[in-house]
Amino acid sequence: MLSAGLNIVGFSWITSPAATELETIVLDWLAKALQLPHDFFSTGKGGGVIQGTASEAVLVVLLAARDKILRRVGRSSLPKLVTYASDQTHSALQKACQIGGLNPELCRLLKTDSSTNFALSPDVLSEAISNDIASGLIPFFLCANVGTTSSTAVDPLPALAKVTRANKIWFHVDAAYAGSACICPEYRHFIDGVDEVDSFNMNAHKWFLTNFDCSLLWVKDRTALIDSLSTNPEFLKNKASQGNLVIDYKDWQIPLGRRFRSLKLWMVLRLYGLEGLQTHIRNHIAMAAYFEELVGQDTRFKLAAPRTFSLVCFRLLPPPNSEDNGNKLNHDLLDSVNATGSIFITHTVLAGEFILRFAVGAPLTEVRHVNVAWQILQEKATALLVSS
Repeated sequence: MLSAGLNIVGFSWITSPAATELETIVLDWLAKALQLPHDFFSTGKGGGVIQGTASEAVLVVLLAARDKILRRVGRSSLPKLVTYASDQTHSALQKACQIGGLNPELCRLLKTDSSTNFALSPDVLSEAISNDIASGLIPFFLCANVGTTSSTAVDPLPALAKVTRANKIWFHVDAAYAGSACICPEYRHFIDGVDEVDSFNMNAHKWFLTNFDCSLLWVKDRTALIDSLSTNPEFLKNKASQGNLVIDYKDWQIPLGRRFRSLKLWMVLRLYGLEGLQTHIRNHIAMAAYFEELVGQDTRFKLAAPRTFSLVCFRLLPPPNSEDNGNKLNHDLLDSVNATGSIFITHTVLAGEFILRFAVGAPLTEVRHVNVAWQILQEKATALLVSS
């Protein structure tokens, strides 16, 4: 309410020094909590900026990477640029490629499977890059995931970094959902290797008790971002900006105007503190682990992917004579459970199987809600199996 009521339009430092400087401060606080490398701090070569969404974050770094490589190989090489990610990557990457004028056919979504728990294999990436180079194409961008949308899979950052470093590819990490968990020491290892990446993104509005929209992006080299996105019309010129004495976040994003989003994040950090936020994350993960135990105790169900954070992927096992491997059965279970109005779960498809997803993420969720949800799932499963 404060952010909206104050109506700050903080595109340049001079339009609101407070909005600009508070953003720098809170992103440095978070960088410290996540143990990000020095280059991601405002005192290093890069820094942090608040975007609206992870979709905007991947777009701006893709544009920075695109322009950086084109300055080296020439703008006529745009149709040869190749982007890489796993097939579990959010569709925002494909949209970013479309907006960036890249050939959509050269957005390589590399196949994953259960053998890697749906994480991107460095060998598969390396082979794809070698094949593209042999075909005269130019690899330039990798988007890895820490917590994929479907199953919260975690790509192996250190091994992928070796590949990107050898091929001079911009390495972006999308940790939109799971990045929040990495403020807990026991989950920090999921972003080991972050010192080798070029950009890192997490959404404070997903699991960090911050109102939408508040997507945090850190870059190792702010110059690449500014060179790609900066404009300097006469009506925006001022002494502070012209003298390179301040940060103008307008040059780190797509639009000119921007809201006082850092005030929301500052309020959350001051209200809960790091320990309070860690407790919040751990509580959700513990409830998801409890739900995972309940699923494991009922032989009619199976876990469909490892539970890494607070998402449980599972499905109802079909009768032996099932024609579609139980996909319709699980779709019907989803519809039946959601029709109660008591709980709401979502689905995905992994390796051709229709999977149910139970996510613990609301601030007011308690163990009793998990028990009620499981009871509803069991009752609806029983009814469906009897009728099938």
